[in-house]
Amino acid sequence: MSQRSYEVVKGFFVQEGGARRDLGELPPRFGLLDRKRLISLIRPPPRTRRYKVFFVGRHGEGFHNVAEAKYGTEAWNNYWSKKNGDGELIWGPDPELTTLGKDQAKSAHDAWKQERGFNIPLPGKLYCSPLTRAIHTNKITFDSIPNSQRTVIIENLRETNGVHTCDKRRTYTYIKQTFPDFDIEEGFMEEDKLWDPKVRETYAEIDARMRGVLDMIFDKDQEQFISLTAHGGIVSAVLRVMNHRQYFLPTGGSCSNLI
Repeated sequence: MSQRSYEVVKGFFVQEGGARRDLGELPPRFGLLDRKRLISLIRPPPRTRRYKVFFVGRHGEGFHNVAEAKYGTEAWNNYWSKKNGDGELIWGPDPELTTLGKDQAKSAHDAWKQERGFNIPLPGKLYCSPLTRAIHTNKITFDSIPNSQRTVIIENLRETNGVHTCDKRRTYTYIKQTFPDFDIEEGFMEEDKLWDPKVRETYAEIDARMRGVLDMIFDKDQEQFISLTAHGGIVSAVLRVMNHRQYFLPTGGSCSNLI
């Protein structure tokens, strides 16, 4: 396990105080309170500490979200999440975005275009979950944004794994052929051999792989502004790893932090 510790540098983003109804899914400036102060802190970084800004986005609404709302969380977790559908909705494996989900991703796209006018830095590196709802959200969000980078799909940004059919991903070949504008990390397996129909991932396990993602980024990437497009479970894991107050992020929302 990594010996590196992560913590939020307080006083830079409104999300540090936890979720509030008045913030909305995409707060102005993505929650940044003082751009000049932020830039002065992270450039150049001190030798003993390294700073990065993370824009963590949750995918837009998928058909599994509709199904959970339809049946309630308890019935969803105990029964319906293990099915592929109910005859009306199809949510497994690896569901698509709903019309609302696509509109939420378009709202994120519009927010980036608008915030560029306030000199909010674009992410120098973009990473994404391998699940279709996240890839589509990322694609719509950063489509035609000037100077945006190619997104890298990495396995460990997937949703809490196991049991729920919506969290079983598609094949490497499908992802590569369907999303040719995306890069895929080395070592990505053709089939999803990590999803287990009987065992659901624990908080400790998802936190460990999220810590691995942060370690990889801090070890390899010189860029200081990072985008992650993922899932509610990943958002919660990021916050736990860096000892941040939990922040419920609705579908299509973004949570920003200086680490």
